[in-house]
Amino acid sequence: MSFEVDIGYSSLRGPRDVNEDFAGAVHAPPGDEARGLIAAIADGVSMGGRGLEAAQTTVMGLLADYFATPDTWEPTAALDRLIGAQNAWLADHNRRRQGSGTALTTMTALVLHGQSYTLAHVGDTRAWHVREGGEAAVPLTQDHAFDHPDLRSRLTRAIGLDDQVRVDYSEGNVRVGDCFVLSTDGVHGVLKAQHLAALALQGSAGQASEALVQAALAGGTRDNATALVIRVIGLDARQLDDEQGDARRLAPPPALKVGEVLDGYVITALVADTGVHLLYQARDPATRALVALKTLHPSRASDPQERAMLAHEAWLGLRVSARGEGGFVRVHERSEHASALYTVFDWHGGRTLEQLRKSGQRGTVAEAVAAAIEVAKALGRLHRHGVVHRDIKPGNLHLGDDGRWRIIDLGVAVSGREGAVQRELHAGTPSYINPEQWEGADADAASDLFALGVTLYQWLAGRLPYGEIEPYQVARYRRDPVALSRIRPDVPMWLDHLVRKAVARDPRQRFETAEEMLLALERGASRPVGAPSATPLIRRDPAALYKIALAVSLLFNVLLVVWLLFLPH
Repeated sequence: MSFEVDIGYSSLRGPRDVNEDFAGAVHAPPGDEARGLIAAIADGVSMGGRGLEAAQTTVMGLLADYFATPDTWEPTAALDRLIGAQNAWLADHNRRRQGSGTALTTMTALVLHGQSYTLAHVGDTRAWHVREGGEAAVPLTQDHAFDHPDLRSRLTRAIGLDDQVRVDYSEGNVRVGDCFVLSTDGVHGVLKAQHLAALALQGSAGQASEALVQAALAGGTRDNATALVIRVIGLDARQLDDEQGDARRLAPPPALKVGEVLDGYVITALVADTGVHLLYQARDPATRALVALKTLHPSRASDPQERAMLAHEAWLGLRVSARGEGGFVRVHERSEHASALYTVFDWHGGRTLEQLRKSGQRGTVAEAVAAAIEVAKALGRLHRHGVVHRDIKPGNLHLGDDGRWRIIDLGVAVSGREGAVQRELHAGTPSYINPEQWEGADADAASDLFALGVTLYQWLAGRLPYGEIEPYQVARYRRDPVALSRIRPDVPMWLDHLVRKAVARDPRQRFETAEEMLLALERGASRPVGAPSATPLIRRDPAALYKIALAVSLLFNVLLVVWLLFLPH
């Protein structure tokens, strides 16, 4: 069943001269429907008549920008960034006005995604959860106001009040038939929870919202009255939480042999056994097309962290391939009737760059540049999703029979929603890890670009720029890479400079984004990048000066001894 809701909205100014409430809801754009919808309600604070301005800009900005954030961000992360930015903007404008009117607002935002909800709350607007059969509406928020009868209109938190705003977040599960109500204090200030629940379930969502506002006016509200009612009709079944639920509920299958059947998939070959994962080729029962099945090795079947990482990889694969973007292998959604834990990918014949290298196929310079352009485009898309691959290397770049290069294996990638164990894992292949990580820095987009540079250097030169690096090495980067043109004369100077820039010891000399590297690759000799300057000895070997000083001192002392003992005075 697809994600579907019924939404109703009503707002009246009541006894006030101006209606300073504002609310709205927005569905995810086409192609991104799995992200559900976001709804928000705000109640402008009347201080100089700018409460409506604050409420409108806060709600409209949040609704306009939420789905522009990477879909790999947790809802709380996206909301926190957007609310923090709006708060800083309002606070700055309030300082500049200097008494000509202050724009403040309260706000409650609700994100419905998959089978979960996420709430963000500041002030005294409220969110309510109503289920059929429930005696009363359950409040999901707590007012940020003084707990005294005479001071309840005095807020302790509001957007625009201070340079920093503290937001309350909460999460919960959603099921079909649930009803959520967002209200301003002009509604819940006069309606009891039982009355609110009864009205919220009457008629359609639109009729319910109007009934709530009219009941508030009839009850003698002294403020604007606004209600936003959202009823859940259908749910999207495939989100990260659902993948992780499957990882806890389902067990990986036992080792499978050719000819065996798993949920209709007929195993045709064992492709790889890493000791952690098993990769099979299989035939799809519906389309008869070949697919790839990835699951855990039986020895890791009971490891909860490995299960969580496999679920995270499946979810990432669904997100980055959902829009049909090239550069990645498409992931199939797991059937709700799946009997075991596994992930299904499209099958692509062909070989990895590592397999091509080992078979002696060095390739031409033009082929290497064309591949680098495809991979740089894919990395750019990955980074725009907020994902860092963390293990770019020849073994994870695949050339399909269709002639297209793809990045494979998102098993150690990080998106901000992975578990702590995966985040803290020092992932990657040592010879392709950038120097900063050996000094304690976290992997980021720059790490992937450095690894791509190392891969391209190795492809063209037949060797690694800094040699084979082992985790226990202390002296890892004591020399700059040799110019590619000295190793392979057919490498043009512009490409030599570009690759050496990508693998420069100093991160300030490297490409900052995949788009920048892609542009340099596409321009080629027409607008070449400059070669990075040589890394100073003190950076390559901080102890070198001490060694030189010690050597000079020893030499001086030897000469002094010779002069004192053997030369005439």
